[in-house]
Amino acid sequence: MSDANEKIYYITTPIYYVNDVPHIGHAYTTIAADVVARYQRLLGKQVFFLTGTDEHGLKIEKTANAKGLSAKELVDEVVERFIHLWQVLNISHDDFIRTSEERHHRAVHAFFKMVKEQGSIYLGHYEDWYCVPCETFWTEKQLDNENCPECGRPAEKVKEESYFFAMSAFQERLLDYLQEHDDFVMPKSKLNEVLGFLREDLRDLSISRSSFNWGIPVPDDQRHVIYVWFDALINYLTAAGFPDDMERFKRLWPADIHLIGKDILRFHAVYWPTFLFAADLPLPRQVFAHGWWTVEGEKMSKSVGNVVDPEVIVEEYGVDAFRYFLLREVPFGADGDFSKASIKGRVNSELANDLGNLLSRTVAMVKKYRQAVIPAADVENAHYLEFATLNNEVRLEVAKAMADLTFHKVLAAIWRLVEKCNQFIDEQAPWALAKDESRAHDLDQVLYCVLESLRLLSLYLTPVMPEKTVQMALQLGQAEPTAASGPEVFTWGRLKTGGEVVKGESLFPRLD
Repeated sequence: MSDANEKIYYITTPIYYVNDVPHIGHAYTTIAADVVARYQRLLGKQVFFLTGTDEHGLKIEKTANAKGLSAKELVDEVVERFIHLWQVLNISHDDFIRTSEERHHRAVHAFFKMVKEQGSIYLGHYEDWYCVPCETFWTEKQLDNENCPECGRPAEKVKEESYFFAMSAFQERLLDYLQEHDDFVMPKSKLNEVLGFLREDLRDLSISRSSFNWGIPVPDDQRHVIYVWFDALINYLTAAGFPDDMERFKRLWPADIHLIGKDILRFHAVYWPTFLFAADLPLPRQVFAHGWWTVEGEKMSKSVGNVVDPEVIVEEYGVDAFRYFLLREVPFGADGDFSKASIKGRVNSELANDLGNLLSRTVAMVKKYRQAVIPAADVENAHYLEFATLNNEVRLEVAKAMADLTFHKVLAAIWRLVEKCNQFIDEQAPWALAKDESRAHDLDQVLYCVLESLRLLSLYLTPVMPEKTVQMALQLGQAEPTAASGPEVFTWGRLKTGGEVVKGESLFPRLD
């Protein structure tokens, strides 16, 4: 167990806005965060993985009114869909935060007061344009024919008393910080986007509204509710223990990584750091913005009717195949296209043919030629040493790609081991070795090397495919992949020999 004072690895997804049903974009971010969290736990780290829901704002109030519900009734209904989907997708989060919770209200009030006491919040009047669907303020110059430049829907002219956050005061400090910490915003293309935004004048931010009620009231001024983004971002502090348990907060904060979609980059890479500067709190270590998914080449849209329901895909292809596909198909950070032909192609070629077939034919050979007993290794054997070298390369490549969040490279590195095993079996022809008693030792070493590679594959793939890798380990007569943790779990030569392999169901049946 980690030392009581050791920094806990803290990873977050955004908190998802509950005005809509969860779709492939929500699933993508959350699965990616889950993979990182599971990998860090395998390495023996103490991990805190946070997800949750953003439940305040005018958009929620309007939707609830249209449905004849109270805002609380609406959010309670929608939040269940997120909770259920994370169970379906095998998400291993440690906390699920809702911004309507009392602990979050306390945190927002404490944070607001801290920033106000530092002199960074003042009362004034707001007069400009506001996009309700995006919960975003715009100047007249930024609008496109009075429409929001991001979503294209009409913006509303707003004039009301408002509390302001003195964001402009932190412009130079944030620019300096980003130039000194060039990995704070990733990928690099997104850092350049943020720098471009910061090179224009940063305006003070209206952080309260008095025209609706569904939100957290401003401390000592019940006429105002706090602007949804000022409220929402503080969730990362709330879940870490702020302000109720500052000992815990010190172990968790700063977050190691905020994983987000690129549409909310400005809020996380400009607003959030300036809020934290004003409160004199450390910044998260990294904000990583991934790309968007199109569907069969088309932009996802409710009106077109092509929004991908992750639950439907899981029913058709299985949860682990879906998780694998999302992370293998496109570089994390770039945009990607979802098509049934693509997922089916990857399931058949990579999961069924390459991996599933490797496991089933290896287990079958051990049963046939060695009465199911796992043979012992000869650590001086040339094959043993060759595979040990390859595994060391794979382990380092996986570690580097995981640190960079280049999941397609993680899986490409792992597939080096899969491809090597399939090629090795074809070259060594165990069926021929089995016919020659003088080659019994050679056959043992060939079987051992493939079995040990499969054991390691069950470990490397556990973060991505947590169900199928348990099945792999059981067929190999090994403990579940997560039974042990620490960097040494990826070491070559730890296969438990003398035990028996167990024939199981096909790991990934081919899809017709």
